[in-house]
Amino acid sequence: MMEFTKMHGAGNDYVYVDARAMPERDWGSLSRSISDRHFGVGGDGLILVMNSEVADLRMRMFNSDGSEGAMCGNGIRCFAKYAIERGIVPSTAQEVTVDTMSGVRTIVPHYDGTSVDSARVSMGPPRFAPAEIPVDLDPAIAGKDGPIINYAIHPGDFRLFLTFVSMGNPHAVTFIDQPVEEFPLHNIGPLVERHPIFPDRVNFEIVNLRDDGKLDARVWERGSGETMACGTGACAIGVASRLLGHTGDRVAVNLPGGTLNIEWDGQGEVYLEGPAAEVFSGVWTE
Repeated sequence: MMEFTKMHGAGNDYVYVDARAMPERDWGSLSRSISDRHFGVGGDGLILVMNSEVADLRMRMFNSDGSEGAMCGNGIRCFAKYAIERGIVPSTAQEVTVDTMSGVRTIVPHYDGTSVDSARVSMGPPRFAPAEIPVDLDPAIAGKDGPIINYAIHPGDFRLFLTFVSMGNPHAVTFIDQPVEEFPLHNIGPLVERHPIFPDRVNFEIVNLRDDGKLDARVWERGSGETMACGTGACAIGVASRLLGHTGDRVAVNLPGGTLNIEWDGQGEVYLEGPAAEVFSGVWTE
């Protein structure tokens, strides 16, 4: 028997488990079982709360297909909420440091009374060198430090122009004229995710630039398929939008599950701000 809590950030939902005192096990297999929306709890993956020697806590994140992810922007906001509201860190903490596969991240919670309703996360600087994303390109291009913008690929019947960004995990962002809600993401997303130029697969974002300067987007996450939101994806979108001259240092990214606010000055860290909510808790039996 294992206690769990389901949480979501803008509809990007994960199952949380306090694994600090648990023995190592096949977490990927558990993620596949517990994430199943018909036979399990249902979610985009599994997030573990673990001890760390370099931060307040360590976060491990597994996608619904069992693969381990390096970072999750929506998941880490809920991670901080979970840790604060269960007393794992002080209930009045003004920041929580979390050890991830992408490095230590700092989360600043926002309180509504005694509960956390949102948070701001320092997501680290974006990376653009093709080898760091990773993306395999023509040798003349691959040797550049980046950024690589508007790189053309042809999945299916589409011609897409991609901008590559790593936010601890790989992203390919494209701006399109077709409304994002009409784009056949479930057909094209898998083709981009597993395109030969991406040795570790890729997260794929389609974006509309609105007249008011905000962005509408949908995300195909590697290992999970389309999700209601993606924190690192929203960061990659904000970075790509600034690189392309569409928006400035701050932008609101509207996703099917809600709005995430992104800030990047073009040089330093990317900051992500958005909601964190608890859905329910229970006991998983095997």
